[in-house]
Amino acid sequence: MHFAVLIFASVATMTAFALDNGLMRTPPMGWLAWERFRCDIDCTNDPKNCISENLFIDMADRLYEDGWKELGYVYVNIDDCWSSMDRDKDGRLQADPKRFPGGINKLARYMHDRGLKLGIYGDMGTHTCGGYPGTTVDKIEIDAQTFADWEVDMLKFDGCYSNAVEQELGYPLMSKALNATGRPIAYSCSWPAYQGGLPPKVNYTQLGQICNLWRNYGDIQDSWGSVLSIADWFFENQDVLAPAAGPGRWNDPDMLVIGDFGLSMDQSRSQMALWAIMAAPLFMSNDLRTISSGARSILQNKMIISINQDPLGIQGRRILKEKSGIEVFWRPLSNNASALVFFSRRTDMPYRYETSLSKLNYTTGSYKVTDVYTDQIDVLKDSTEFVVSVNPTGVVMCKSSFSRN
Repeated sequence: MHFAVLIFASVATMTAFALDNGLMRTPPMGWLAWERFRCDIDCTNDPKNCISENLFIDMADRLYEDGWKELGYVYVNIDDCWSSMDRDKDGRLQADPKRFPGGINKLARYMHDRGLKLGIYGDMGTHTCGGYPGTTVDKIEIDAQTFADWEVDMLKFDGCYSNAVEQELGYPLMSKALNATGRPIAYSCSWPAYQGGLPPKVNYTQLGQICNLWRNYGDIQDSWGSVLSIADWFFENQDVLAPAAGPGRWNDPDMLVIGDFGLSMDQSRSQMALWAIMAAPLFMSNDLRTISSGARSILQNKMIISINQDPLGIQGRRILKEKSGIEVFWRPLSNNASALVFFSRRTDMPYRYETSLSKLNYTTGSYKVTDVYTDQIDVLKDSTEFVVSVNPTGVVMCKSSFSRN
């Protein structure tokens, strides 16, 4: 099957219902606390890194002042461990008074004054994963209204300490409750991750109707093994997952750990490339105050961001898995363009992979091909053989646009 036909088929599936809040027509981008800062609440001994308003103000300042916001990184997302252990006298959630003395609404205003958005975390069980007050079914409406009153822009709704029956009731109810507040609040559901991520336990048609994005799989860790296991699961199940994604409804393979401690530069380039091909949310979890210039250049690569943010919103696929350890991924883009990633599973040395665009099912013609990491531009006929040298655990990523017949 030629890719032109695939594009039409993919677009045809995108008429399915999506959560009707008009949000996240392209994958959301920003910063999320969890992977890097976890549940560090020791502000006495670790004031720079504990979960407090100061941490989120610091990250907002970096997004605003260091060129991230202009590229689309606008969400600053609080994760677990932000709240007091007790609800207030009216039954509402409240921020920990020592670590968030200004409260969440003041933090939201700080973000909005800088053109940023604030995300917050809840859990539909009796407790959050970190042991803080959860949002059981009877608390959904009051918590949704509280988040709206605080002028929050996004909710990540986790599923610890809840069962399948409660999740089936609670996740759609929270969607309805958020919409009923009248405030546009993007909704991230962890529901599929708690149900194995696949049908029949997971109904992706329903998810697309109630959530803007959803976590399908386990939490990412700061290691190449974790990144690779997540990518493998998503591409091994691409026939189920890819049709579920589209404008306003995204599969979420979890945070970018580029700029932390576990990935080499090549592996960092690989995570960025594969997440862009997947049309994944780009939520960094790192320390923007100390990030290296190498990690920053990967995360701020304008061409990769434009691929990730392509308005068609079609999730890419793995199209070849070679015995040599090279894998090829492809994503259709608007304006007759597409993105290719050549990825090496090898761990020995750079591998010279020879192919042509026609072998990758491109239709007859000439193509302008740009390497997104080196900016090298070539004009190739579909029949022209070419070689890419792919580093171990690394990628070569290209954007190609149709030039002429």
